[in-house]
Amino acid sequence: MTDRLVGVVGGGTMGAGIAYVFAVAGAAVTVVEPAPSQQARLAAVVDEALAGAVKRGKLSHAKATPVRDRLTVVDSIDKLTSASDLVIETVPEQLDLKQQVLQAIEVTNPTLIATNTSALSIDLLARSLADSSRFIGMHFFNPVWSLPLVELIRGAATGEDTIARAMTFVESLGKESIIVTDVPGFATSRLDMGAALEAMRMLQDGVASAIDIDRAATLAYRHPVGPLRLSDIVGLDVRLDIARTLEQSYGSRFAPPQILIDKVTAGELGQKSGQGFHHWPKEQSATPPVEQQET
Repeated sequence: MTDRLVGVVGGGTMGAGIAYVFAVAGAAVTVVEPAPSQQARLAAVVDEALAGAVKRGKLSHAKATPVRDRLTVVDSIDKLTSASDLVIETVPEQLDLKQQVLQAIEVTNPTLIATNTSALSIDLLARSLADSSRFIGMHFFNPVWSLPLVELIRGAATGEDTIARAMTFVESLGKESIIVTDVPGFATSRLDMGAALEAMRMLQDGVASAIDIDRAATLAYRHPVGPLRLSDIVGLDVRLDIARTLEQSYGSRFAPPQILIDKVTAGELGQKSGQGFHHWPKEQSATPPVEQQET
């Protein structure tokens, strides 16, 4: 992927992970993140991920050293490199915000425009674009460097060449892709949110502790991480946005439990805030648990 120009709009948890894997694969990556505090967290995430990869022998020191040099952070979309090969938006799951961001991305004229949305309609998002044939959903999973799947979501206007290019990008990261149609929640979010919301209801009903509910998933079903712990890593505010989106399409089975609403209202957003369904010590607040980090 050497000499490929990739833009990532949004330096949060997913944006940092996506930027990291593209930089490791050899692309020159520009991340758009206006908040200085988030810029600092982005740098910490990348540094911790690189250190972990070197420690476990996934990357040599020689290969890890130039990764940071391939990452540039800017504070506005108009500072993206013109005519990038790919620009991915990773801003919060809010339709109006994403449409505004996509409009601004299109002005920079990238070959491929992608959204990392996990629930919003690709066709609704595409309405903000003059040319939606080069627009596709590229749904990565957290931790991005560990999980090998990227869900590609085809909109009504997505061109076949766009799908082919997106598949090539995924392959260059050493990952695999599935192609799904534009339905609410796609394939993976419906599966994931069903488990996560039920785990939250179980905790709310006093069935078991958060630790034991997660242990049930990891030990009995060999999930790499339990649904409540994963929700903390994703961000409980993100979980709430997705649940409300799916509830509009599928009804009460995706209604957010009160325990989730209460935690978001209290600012307990999971790993990024230090408290969610689990407590996250400060040293764990920048990156997912070490055992989940792979390159």
